[in-house]
Amino acid sequence: FNLVFAILAYWAILVIGDTGTRPLIGEVEPGSAAAEAGLTAGDELLAVGDRPTPTWESAVFALMAEVLDNEDLPLRVRSVDGSERVHRLPAETLSALPDNPAILSNLGLSPARPLLPPVIGEIVPGERAEAAGLQPGDHILTADGEPVPSWAEWVETVQRNPEHRLRLRVERGGAQLEMALTPKSAQGPNGEIGRIGAAVQVPEGLFDDYRAEVRLGPVDALGAAVGKTLDMSALMLRIIGRMLTGRASVDNLSGPISIAETAGRSASYGLGYFVKFLAVVSISLGVLNLLPIPILDGGHLLYFAIEAIKGSPLSEQAQMQGQRIGLALLAALMTLAFYVDIHRLLS
Repeated sequence: FNLVFAILAYWAILVIGDTGTRPLIGEVEPGSAAAEAGLTAGDELLAVGDRPTPTWESAVFALMAEVLDNEDLPLRVRSVDGSERVHRLPAETLSALPDNPAILSNLGLSPARPLLPPVIGEIVPGERAEAAGLQPGDHILTADGEPVPSWAEWVETVQRNPEHRLRLRVERGGAQLEMALTPKSAQGPNGEIGRIGAAVQVPEGLFDDYRAEVRLGPVDALGAAVGKTLDMSALMLRIIGRMLTGRASVDNLSGPISIAETAGRSASYGLGYFVKFLAVVSISLGVLNLLPIPILDGGHLLYFAIEAIKGSPLSEQAQMQGQRIGLALLAALMTLAFYVDIHRLLS
């Protein structure tokens, strides 16, 4: 029923329509695996191996699944000029990648993001932006004489200069104005940063070219949902196997703390993201329960298989000993999951 729930969840999402981000490549790190394969900024991933990738979510899943095969990986892309071509990631390059879940950064890729112009959209009353005289619609041209090409650059400038007076040139209603702004000091995740109390103005339709929707009919969606559930189950089993043999990091493991944190974050993104998260958790529970560990359902199936082979059930003593071993394994797994969660939080 864990697996059936996942199938129903994926089916509902595909029938209603799954909205995601087009897999457009923003930057390719020089010397990375992606650069060596010939990928360039502006390319759109169309398929990883034989898996189509209409969104970044499907592309990341396909990369995670295919990289574990230790074989050359073909990537079909569409370049900026509209032509399609195939690049290959060599198996030896893939096997040398760092063993952590950040598959895109490991390959040296980053998704393309729309360039937000540095235009003020909202001012928080009582904050430094209002005190400096900034108004909604102001376009930041320069800060301390340096051009400000995007909102991201403006945010970095503000954060780098807590309690430092910035000389600004802004455009307002076709005229250019000079003003001074001193960002307020605030505590950020990695130390002191500057804040001014202003939000960006997002141009209408800015994200349209970066959005993709996958919608299927009820019958096609059912087949795709079953395939997605089986693929996810197989991926989890392969990662478990690699962790047991020391070929994958235990950082792939998540305990109750990470699950709760991710549940809250996915719920804040919207119902679709939360339902997909529930499907992943349900598949995890289903796969874990089917492992041949006494005390789990898979352990009972193991006992039944042994009984079928030998023609009689295991002795009560052997079954009890197996239950003790299974309980110890589960306790060790829970302890490890809590340790990974706490270490992840502290670091």
